[in-house]
Amino acid sequence: MNIKENIRIAVFSIRSNLMRSVLTMLGIIIGVSSVIAIITVGNGGRDYIINQVRDMGQNVVSVSVDTTHDSSEWITRDDIELIKKQENVAYVSPQGMSIGSTQTATTSGMAFVISGNTDLQQLSALSLSQGRFFNEDEYNSAAPVCLIPTMGAQMLFGRSDVRGEYIDYTDMNNGGTVHLRVIGMVEMDLMGSGSSDQMADFMESSGLMGSMGTNMTMLILPSTVIDQLAGSDGRYEMINIMATDESKLDEVGNLAANILYNRHNNAGTGAYTVTNMATYIDLLDNIIKILTTFIAGVSAISLVVGGIGVMNIMLVSVTERTREIGIRKALGARTGTILFQFLTESVILCLIGGVIGFILGVAGAAAVAYFMNIPIEMKLSTIAIAVGFSSAIGIFFGIYPARRAANMLPIDALRRE
Repeated sequence: MNIKENIRIAVFSIRSNLMRSVLTMLGIIIGVSSVIAIITVGNGGRDYIINQVRDMGQNVVSVSVDTTHDSSEWITRDDIELIKKQENVAYVSPQGMSIGSTQTATTSGMAFVISGNTDLQQLSALSLSQGRFFNEDEYNSAAPVCLIPTMGAQMLFGRSDVRGEYIDYTDMNNGGTVHLRVIGMVEMDLMGSGSSDQMADFMESSGLMGSMGTNMTMLILPSTVIDQLAGSDGRYEMINIMATDESKLDEVGNLAANILYNRHNNAGTGAYTVTNMATYIDLLDNIIKILTTFIAGVSAISLVVGGIGVMNIMLVSVTERTREIGIRKALGARTGTILFQFLTESVILCLIGGVIGFILGVAGAAAVAYFMNIPIEMKLSTIAIAVGFSSAIGIFFGIYPARRAANMLPIDALRRE
């Protein structure tokens, strides 16, 4: 019997017991669709997150100070100026973070503050939607100016363009208050949620704005303003450096650390730590891959359950067709022919379930990707997984029933009622 005839008989058998076949395939369908959806969304989500992180700091290396060391060893503005003059260094900025309360003419809230010098815009990949970034004169004179996300402007003032408005910021660390003038708005694409305006409209329409009685936003300030509030002389725990080329990151970071050791005369103390942001990107990539693989593996358990169901139904089919097997063997059908016939039926059953599961998995992944606003990525390996898993399950769980049918003695099969 040729392959075409085996396929014809297998399809006829499946159609003759359509409801039973569909119920048998459910485990395969659910398993394959789950695995395909998870892998597809995981790949798209991983690429989206990695690209977001890479855009924020693809050529950035940080140098931080061990805070157990004396503050005299912390990084000064003069250190930063010297590092910026070095070869292969594009931008350098201190990284300051703080939290405090905000007050406008009509609303109050909380703010997360990011501070730095004029290079902060390039280092943070901030995109201006309105206004401008603070300039060198404003940084040097500690001018009380700030930038705010469009979403934050909507929260505090009820509109997106708030240039010229004022915000009183009280720092939680030192209790100092500064009267800030807003000079610009920045766009912040929060995990694929779209522009700040779209996010603000969504939050306002859904009642999320001020739902806890607090308007939380972010402010971007010159680090000199925070220094003035704290009564500090401009010493920082961390600086970020952007290299002119990603391949120069390690070289630039080590050069900066050596400059700091020489200027502060503390070589060998281990006061400074160099961190290449590319290392974090690779680590994040590996973590997401492991999580995606683990979740897909858990979902694949349903494939094993589905395979057991296939084996069970094939055993039932062998029992129902005992006389047919006996007649065919009595007429000269070989053992291998009978085995291949039932194995073909098992594989086709699983392949049909795999195809349906693949279609449902892709549709589910597309729906999730649409609502999360992340790209969908369908790889050739994903298609191979769907086809390969289905075929493997059909063969593995179909071998026993097929062998049982093939090894029947014709006389025993013909005696069976």
